[in-house]
Amino acid sequence: MKRSLLKAVLVFVGFLQVSFALDFSGIHGLIQRRLPQHTEYFTFGQLPGSGDRYIIGDTEGITGGITISCTSLSACSRGLYVYLTDFGNVDIWWTGSRLDQLELPPLPVGTPVSGEAIVPFRYHFNTVTFGYTTAFWDFDKWSLLLDWLALRGVNIPLAWIGYEHILIEVYREVGLSDAEIADFMSGPAFLPWNRFGNIQTSWGGDLPMQWVEDQFFLGKQIVGRMAELGMTPVLPAFTGFVPRAFASHFPNASVVNGSQWIPTFDFKRTNDSFLEPFDLMFSAMQKSFLQKQKDAFGNVSHIYTLDQYNENLPFSGNLTYLHDVSSGTFASLRAVDPQAVWMMQGWLFFLQADFWTNDRIESYLSGVEGNDTMIILDLYSENQPQWNRTNNYFGKQWVWCHLHGLGGTMGLEGNLEELTNGPIDALRSPGSSMKGMGSTMEGQEGNELVYDALLDQAWSSEPLDIPDYVDNWTVRRYLDREVPSAAREAWQILSSTVYNNTDPDVPAVMKGILEFRPALTGLYNLTSLIPTMIPYHTNSTLIPEYRYDVLSVARQLLSNRFNDLYLDLVTQFNSSSTSPKDISTRGSRMINLLKDLDRLLYTNENFLFSTWIADALQWAGSNSSYATYLEYNARNQLTLWGPDGEINDYASKQWAGLVGEYYVKRWEMFLDYLVDLKGSGESYNDTVIAQQLLDFGKAWDVERWGNGEDETFGTRGDTLQVASEVLNIWG
Repeated sequence: MKRSLLKAVLVFVGFLQVSFALDFSGIHGLIQRRLPQHTEYFTFGQLPGSGDRYIIGDTEGITGGITISCTSLSACSRGLYVYLTDFGNVDIWWTGSRLDQLELPPLPVGTPVSGEAIVPFRYHFNTVTFGYTTAFWDFDKWSLLLDWLALRGVNIPLAWIGYEHILIEVYREVGLSDAEIADFMSGPAFLPWNRFGNIQTSWGGDLPMQWVEDQFFLGKQIVGRMAELGMTPVLPAFTGFVPRAFASHFPNASVVNGSQWIPTFDFKRTNDSFLEPFDLMFSAMQKSFLQKQKDAFGNVSHIYTLDQYNENLPFSGNLTYLHDVSSGTFASLRAVDPQAVWMMQGWLFFLQADFWTNDRIESYLSGVEGNDTMIILDLYSENQPQWNRTNNYFGKQWVWCHLHGLGGTMGLEGNLEELTNGPIDALRSPGSSMKGMGSTMEGQEGNELVYDALLDQAWSSEPLDIPDYVDNWTVRRYLDREVPSAAREAWQILSSTVYNNTDPDVPAVMKGILEFRPALTGLYNLTSLIPTMIPYHTNSTLIPEYRYDVLSVARQLLSNRFNDLYLDLVTQFNSSSTSPKDISTRGSRMINLLKDLDRLLYTNENFLFSTWIADALQWAGSNSSYATYLEYNARNQLTLWGPDGEINDYASKQWAGLVGEYYVKRWEMFLDYLVDLKGSGESYNDTVIAQQLLDFGKAWDVERWGNGEDETFGTRGDTLQVASEVLNIWG
């Protein structure tokens, strides 16, 4: 009877005319990659209508056969995911996949199951994710992530890879020399901020054309895979940022210098030149860029990411000026693509709220006629939403976003209550123009539970039941037949503590003090964009009995313990009765904890600094000078973030090797300095030790792990054994 019901639905669909036929080859390709033993069991069909709907049912006459029908490829992928997770209790993760462990033959569905997205857009990525996480990825790593995105129902992912190749061609076309272009381009680990117009020029050497060409080829692979999986890539456009030499070539062009990005970056490396969009040259360069991009990637999208004032201030706050900038920009897009939709991040409206008053926001947005012509990413919806103070962005389409992961910071944190209730409340609010939900993390580093919950919420009209959701999530993470009750209990504890952060002073992932440049003040209980304040009690030691999660939770516990040791050190140093030996004893405990943390991190491939280095070096082949350049970029982003420590430690990571070879040595230098001060009676001088640590960072950044043969590469030890040992000491 149940199979007959599904058959009746499919027969009915067969008599309906549809405007286009879905090509399911991309989803079959996904099954071949992730479920190679199950390729003959899954059948896909098309449903009439628009939107994103799916129906899952049993295939008549095939034992274990599953039929998934849908209105879009994204809905079919989501339907496949629902079957795999709800019936098969398997899942796919950023770090790997359990999908191939689906039982043979697959379990029957019984009564057909249907689902529908509550918003037309499901978005993923932040422009800076392409620096903090994917900077050096090859296509194998991209392939895993793209399958993850497709199965979770993401349909508009950002696609930046290959941008520089096209941009350089446009620059050359207008007469700029390669030297003038090279003076503008940043290094591979810093390109996102070059794309934003925050920084210019490189350090460590010019951007190699080999990198540009390799990334262009990779970009074609990525965009092609996105399209075949039914996703619409959000492609870049010409923003208006140009090399400084542009003004000398075109003295009559409307070129202005952008504002300084961060005070620690000097004029040479910031204040990017901006060709104003009402200049005819802007339209010509936009036309050239979009046509070259279409020739390279195909006619795969009409959505273009374009951010002109991300952490940059406009040349003028005049309302007419702001209107003319956006009007000219959009006109340049529509002149090439009559269906163009402009996507932009709404981060600027929060970060520079003093400038971006509602009048200025409305003037800027009103330069783009129509409401379906823009998609605004409300980038920080979970903590600093801007949609509510801008009257739903004055009617423009917008996406409820989860920022998180600032700088790729690895602390465990989240607010499941807000991620499940916030989007629903916004969608139901009067006059809502919300059209999507998305993850806009700066770096993808753990905390997958919160990203899963947000993307799953996009397919549920009611807020998810968190305890039930977490329990089901745990079962499929570890396989139903193997998950012990302790793991379920542990994740419930985590979901109600670590992932239940409602403290407005701790709005995002925390950074461990151990990752900061050592100092006596300014580190403890910070509540800045990357805080060190911990918004939950830190004394629970119950953790899941599975290697990755054991390591991840134990890592966080050790980081929290280091904060305690640091606070004790500061208190004792400031006491007149403390001896040099007292400082040395406390310092030894801090160093021992860091070494234990490093030993723990070395047990899992997902926590290796050498993986980041190896990913960078793979692009160099046998070219040793190119390898040196790439390794410097990789090191510098995680450490000094600039040639002279301009954003020191912003992108720090708790990775094996980085902890043991960089953080340990910095803290040893700092502690030796404190011991010497106690012995000499001299006063603490932060400037003196800061310069010593900066000099150490500069020297460390130009070292090499590049031969790939020393003991710093690869894992060592067993996670469960090492975790047990270190938690016995520090737990």
